[in-house]
Amino acid sequence: MSVETMARPVPLPQNGGAPASVTPCAFVLFGATGDLTRRKIVPALFDLDLQGLLPDPFVIIAFARRDKDDTTFREDLRAAVREFAPQLPTDGPEWQEFARHVFYLRSNLDDPEGYRRLAQRLQELDRTFGLGGNRLFYLATPPDNFDEVITHLGVAGLNRPGSEQGWARLIIEKPFGYDLNSARQLNALLAPVFAEHQVYRIDHYLGKEAVQNILVLRFANQIFEPLWNQKYIDNVQITVAETLGMEGRGAYFEKSGITRDIVQNHALQVLTLVAMEPPVSLAADHVRDEKVKVLKSIRPFTLEDVAQKTVRGQYGPGFIETPEGTRTVPGYREEQGVDPLSSTETFAAFRFDIQNWRWAGVPFYVQAGKRLPKRVTEVQIQFKAVPEVLFARLDCTGLRPNRLIIRIQPDEGAWIEIASKVPGPQLSIEMVRMDFRYGSTFNTPVRDAYQRLLLDAIRGDASLFARGDEVEAAWELLTPVLDAWQNLTCPIFPNYPAGTWGPPAVNSLLSGGRVWHIPQR
Repeated sequence: MSVETMARPVPLPQNGGAPASVTPCAFVLFGATGDLTRRKIVPALFDLDLQGLLPDPFVIIAFARRDKDDTTFREDLRAAVREFAPQLPTDGPEWQEFARHVFYLRSNLDDPEGYRRLAQRLQELDRTFGLGGNRLFYLATPPDNFDEVITHLGVAGLNRPGSEQGWARLIIEKPFGYDLNSARQLNALLAPVFAEHQVYRIDHYLGKEAVQNILVLRFANQIFEPLWNQKYIDNVQITVAETLGMEGRGAYFEKSGITRDIVQNHALQVLTLVAMEPPVSLAADHVRDEKVKVLKSIRPFTLEDVAQKTVRGQYGPGFIETPEGTRTVPGYREEQGVDPLSSTETFAAFRFDIQNWRWAGVPFYVQAGKRLPKRVTEVQIQFKAVPEVLFARLDCTGLRPNRLIIRIQPDEGAWIEIASKVPGPQLSIEMVRMDFRYGSTFNTPVRDAYQRLLLDAIRGDASLFARGDEVEAAWELLTPVLDAWQNLTCPIFPNYPAGTWGPPAVNSLLSGGRVWHIPQR
């Protein structure tokens, strides 16, 4: 089935500033019987409904191949919410009201007739519920299915709204491509079917409160922005650490590795927010323009750079701490679905150099890994040391450079370390923290990131979603690294035990007496 036969994308109003109002719509879910739907999407939608944030009316249509009907699928979803969001009420009228707006359509993803029946069902639901022809499609399928779903949506005319005043949008889960070439191919496949402003490439990290707060912290506080440059900042470190191993995802991870799974999307998204220039406004394209500029300003990796400015690792057997105590865990090569001689990296660290005036000479260090001691994502902004003239003759061993730490997960928040005199007759200095945490500072719960992102897609606000050129710029930066690793001698794997902070070689990335920031709490 050729792309040329598909209907052209319809021009829809651009989001130029404030989000559109929440309008009635149909939410069409591909991959509706998968793990992501059970763990994240449906609990998020139900919680949004309980808060009164979903549009009224709102319907969910599951599109999947398993032999189910409306009733059995609704019961499956209730069981999923009970398992993954037990705090939500599934035995009362709230769930009954939510469930009566959930429908199931059985079809294979490659069956054209299924998409024709979907179009008919959408028209029926438009008339029954008054949805205004608004449609939000969510691709929660494996990436191998993206092409066929996008193609069939176009052939069936489902890339167009169901009315002149309606809208049609498409959410695509990561990974968006496997490398630069595949990302370009996917963008090229999308272009004749959905216009760029209809496409929402989702990265759940951008929905986290602490990630969104990076822009507020920087641009709403005059005390930070004047210092946010190479004159005052020594280095920036981003750590994305997970205690989990494969947990049944070995076959997928073998094709991915930590660089594709975490660094290309989550870590680089955080890096761009830390490093970007102030946008003209908070409109989606203005924010994303500045993020793309950062990615294009990072010095490309040569083969020599890959050897000197990257480190990769793979965990072996070891021990991790759990609430129940210390537990022995297998090495990566012993995980289900993993090649016993695998050279896939479960840990990767990089030094990125941003070649612009603001960041010239300031290294950005990124490390991400599986089976590390803590599940934590943090950004450390380390400021330059104060001149030693004033305190050089005193025994001030506690004096260190100021640091701003942004905790993205868990216990979202931020703190800054400042030097303070210790009470007593001697001039003794220690670093103390001034901090806040979302969980205790604000009298409101911190919601799951998917809630914010799903609501933004319904409202038509793309600020927290990646644009096509942004995705390609990230792959353009990292694909040469992945290619070079194929040609360079692989380290002897495994090279770090599970439960440790990666291979010893990671320390060689840092220079000038710098050390890695190790999250402590």
